[in-house]
Amino acid sequence: MSHRLALIALASVATPAAATPVAITVQGPTGAPLAGAVVTIEVSGRASPAPRGPYAIEQRDIQFQPRVLIVPVGATVSFPNRDKVRHHVYSFSKPKKFDLRLYGREDARSVAFDKPGVVSLGCNIHDLMSGFVFVSATPFAAQAGATGRVVWTDIPAGQAVMRVWHPSIRAPGNSLSRSIAVGASGYMTTVTIGR
Repeated sequence: MSHRLALIALASVATPAAATPVAITVQGPTGAPLAGAVVTIEVSGRASPAPRGPYAIEQRDIQFQPRVLIVPVGATVSFPNRDKVRHHVYSFSKPKKFDLRLYGREDARSVAFDKPGVVSLGCNIHDLMSGFVFVSATPFAAQAGATGRVVWTDIPAGQAVMRVWHPSIRAPGNSLSRSIAVGASGYMTTVTIGR
């Protein structure tokens, strides 16, 4: 199944140029909100801020919680085990390969993420566990909630690149991108991940 990025609506939002709002709504192929999608806006000259942390993905109820964690480049993420069983967390992803060998309850290991990209997580003991660390090189990165909506109030006007990532997107890197023009009064659109 191939997916395409369809821009359904484009409208401006009135506000002063100093605080330019951008609102993106992400929908799945049926038009339902695509909760959990990560949306980034890449603006020339705006790099990711220094990591502030702490950042953590817990292993709880034989799951990674949260399933997706957005961090800036350079962040260190802790992987505490809150389960009664041991876990073996690993990733073979290009931005960061690592292997945290078996460790038990209330123990933790940490990994520094020094390159941007999506790092897929797995557990060598529990095959159904999956999670992601989304390492962002832009300060404008957010995850859509239940409504599928992401809003920023401070994106500079001008040309930018919007990217949408979700594990269900059937495209290289599970992401789609579009060039956008953010006007002085803002930018709003709905993105449908379709067939």
